[in-house]
Amino acid sequence: MRLVFPLRFFGDEHQAIGMPEHVIMGRFPREFLVKARFMTDKDLLKLGVPRGKALGLALKVCHTRRKSGVAPKLILRQLKGVVARPEAYLLDEDYGSLAKILAEQGVASTVVRGEAGSATFRQWGSDLDPASVQQMEMACRLPISVRGALMPDAHVGYGLPIGGVLATRGAVIPYAVGVDIACRVKMSVLDLPLSSLDEDEDRLRQAIAEETRFGIGASFKRHRQHEVMDRDWTVSPITRQLRDKAWSQLGTSGSGNHFVEFGVLEIGAPIRDLEAGRYVALLSHSGSRGTGAQVCAHYSKLAMSGLRGVLDSKYQQLSWLSLDSHEGQEYWAAMELMGHYASANHACIHDHIARNLGVAVLGALENHHNFAWKERHDGEDLVVHRKGATPAGDGVLGIIPGTMATPAYVVRGLGKAAALNSAAHGAGRVMSRTQAKKTCSWERARSQLHDAGVTLISAGLDEVPMVYKDIDAVMAAQADLVTPIARFFPRLVKMAPAGERAED
Repeated sequence: MRLVFPLRFFGDEHQAIGMPEHVIMGRFPREFLVKARFMTDKDLLKLGVPRGKALGLALKVCHTRRKSGVAPKLILRQLKGVVARPEAYLLDEDYGSLAKILAEQGVASTVVRGEAGSATFRQWGSDLDPASVQQMEMACRLPISVRGALMPDAHVGYGLPIGGVLATRGAVIPYAVGVDIACRVKMSVLDLPLSSLDEDEDRLRQAIAEETRFGIGASFKRHRQHEVMDRDWTVSPITRQLRDKAWSQLGTSGSGNHFVEFGVLEIGAPIRDLEAGRYVALLSHSGSRGTGAQVCAHYSKLAMSGLRGVLDSKYQQLSWLSLDSHEGQEYWAAMELMGHYASANHACIHDHIARNLGVAVLGALENHHNFAWKERHDGEDLVVHRKGATPAGDGVLGIIPGTMATPAYVVRGLGKAAALNSAAHGAGRVMSRTQAKKTCSWERARSQLHDAGVTLISAGLDEVPMVYKDIDAVMAAQADLVTPIARFFPRLVKMAPAGERAED
């Protein structure tokens, strides 16, 4: 639908009366005033109307108003006013429906500036990076934000910090879910004697080498078989296009902080079908591989485009998609598919390694982060983003890894409402990868690994133990969020070799 605007109606007046200056995209686009004669969806996007239902309704309103003889200049001024302060137009006969949608999506940007009405968040840990705290503060200024929580392993990420938990109303933020959608940790307890960690190290090494792959483009020529590939991969254009690539990467481990390792699991009291004791276990950490990253990139761009001119540029990576919009529903379906895919990825790794070794699996546990859940909190249905944060509802079991030289903890959630039923997802970095490569040394790292009885097959210098926080200090900082019930001590560790670009 396009609306013809005669150029003679446009004057030099482009500022909407009473509209916050930071919402206006400078003066009205010159190319629109001079070259264009049509009001299109692109023009409305430049005004700050978000994609989806609001955009379609805005086009309809423009057409109806112009058809009734209203001057284009007045329509423009009124539209700018509706975008800036939708609450002021809720009862307007012509713009009320549009204003209602915009208000529900939280487009009014006065709140985004962090003025009255900002959501609050609780913080666990006292030595958090100030930049990650600032990122959390910014996220809580969004008009869609209800409340948040910041975990003790927090560090800077895209938009929302790693370790950030954010509850929103009716919207999902792709970058608050994360690039590696549904990244998770899985543990399998194997029917192997503890002595195999020393006596059969070569066989364990070979099993990892044969049954998974590390690196950005890691894939299998002979595809792994799993029912996840029978799901509907047409839920979004990205998953449809990348289905074959995803299949070739099924069972791979990627790069960055992703790992596969054998170690000793120490259980003090029975857990499910496992009695107290010491066991050989397999632990892995990876996510949805290249397809998940492309889903994030595609929908983050759509979200940013839809809110361009509405959100201040410094909030760009916190752009959201309304769950009422086509794009929002599409992203949600793709995100959930990536959750199933990431779980299948780990299942393939563990099943194939167990079969390679010819051993039974005595028990298994997994949990994921980098995801959004529809949950009820404070009597309201909300979208809870956990970016680098572990679900920790009352009685929920989870795994919180340390480093390649320190233990991972199996935990039981305490259901802390103030933390939105969440906990840390690991030790958390204390330095960037660039800083790690400049300041860390393999000499020191190998000494730590030797003292911990760990054999490292491969890894980059940016993943050595000293680039992470003390896992015991992280656990102490969240004693009211989870209860430790077992510990896993790494013994044989494999990560992507040095030189691989991180994708975690």
